[in-house]
Amino acid sequence: MVASLDLNPFDLAVLADPFAHHAALRDAGPVVFLPSIDCFAMARHAEVQAALTDFEIYVSGRGVGLADFSCEEPWRPPSLLLETDPPVHDRTRGLMNRVASLASLRKVMPEWQAKADALVAGLVGHGSFDAVPALAEAFPLSVFPDLIGLREDGREHLIPYGTVAFNAFGPRNALLAEAMDRAQAATAWVAESCQRENLRPGGWGAQVYAAADRGECSPAEAERLVRSFLTAGVDTTVNGIGTAIHAFAQFPAEWHLLRADPSLLKRAVEETLRWGGTVQTFFRTTSRDVDVAGQRIPEGSKVLLFLAAANRDPRRWSDPDSFDITRQASGHVGFGFGIHQCLGQMVARMEAEAVIGAMIPRVAEIRETALAQRRLNNTLHAIGTLPVEFVPA
Repeated sequence: MVASLDLNPFDLAVLADPFAHHAALRDAGPVVFLPSIDCFAMARHAEVQAALTDFEIYVSGRGVGLADFSCEEPWRPPSLLLETDPPVHDRTRGLMNRVASLASLRKVMPEWQAKADALVAGLVGHGSFDAVPALAEAFPLSVFPDLIGLREDGREHLIPYGTVAFNAFGPRNALLAEAMDRAQAATAWVAESCQRENLRPGGWGAQVYAAADRGECSPAEAERLVRSFLTAGVDTTVNGIGTAIHAFAQFPAEWHLLRADPSLLKRAVEETLRWGGTVQTFFRTTSRDVDVAGQRIPEGSKVLLFLAAANRDPRRWSDPDSFDITRQASGHVGFGFGIHQCLGQMVARMEAEAVIGAMIPRVAEIRETALAQRRLNNTLHAIGTLPVEFVPA
């Protein structure tokens, strides 16, 4: 029999400090039932990774949030990447992988690095500042919209749009209602900006429409696919950069180690993804009855996968709550796993590398000048404010 746990993962207190509850979820068993949301859950690394890999049993086409699209109307047309299953997913993901190629990112990386260098240089030695708007948001908004080919005006709308998109994967609670109210203008701006005539030639957005002209997707699908870039490439990156700065402020020895050996940069980014828990959870729906370690989950059940809990599972990681940039963190599920891994993961990694790389020669110490404040979200463990000081090298 599946163990039951009296925990509401969308309670505001839990969202404020989710890590405090992960051990109870993991220790309850490989599968646990959460009566508060009438849902099964997994929080151990082995089971979470296996579920993410098995796309035939744990389907995404019925929604990767709490809502079941076979029973409920989604708040916006479902993503053709995140919320579809093969064969539709294979077609659309293949198209997007060709557009969002590693080669195209390597081409813009020198420009990104120059912008990160200038941004960081302007913050070093100037006293306390809030690293969220000044760096974690400012850098992605200075480079990512150009990559997609978005127009210049209104790019600030990408932040509230991403906030409502990730809140929508949870219940229809006050967080979602408030986010939707604040994002009305942003949602309208995104819808308009993803239309062919409003995209710059040569950007990833225009390349998606070019694929539609070749018959690889319909024009209506192209618009939805461009919108997917805006969800995949902003909020996770913003919070990843903020989390990295926060982590190095909390673990100063790791920052000194990275400065002494910059070759650890890629490992530091992966450890941030594992340790930071930016994306806390995603749902799947079972396509048939399934047994997990002798525990039965019926067909049509929602299953909440605790990605961040899996990434700190002591069954998989040694001393998992420590931030250790020498750790081999490969195998983490910070960007998901399997065919639905985050489309924007390469963008997030390379933006984080640009910012941290700019900091290494310039910042001797990262000092928190006040406690960081969280911005509650149904899916993300987001940092709202992060007052720090960059002590010059």
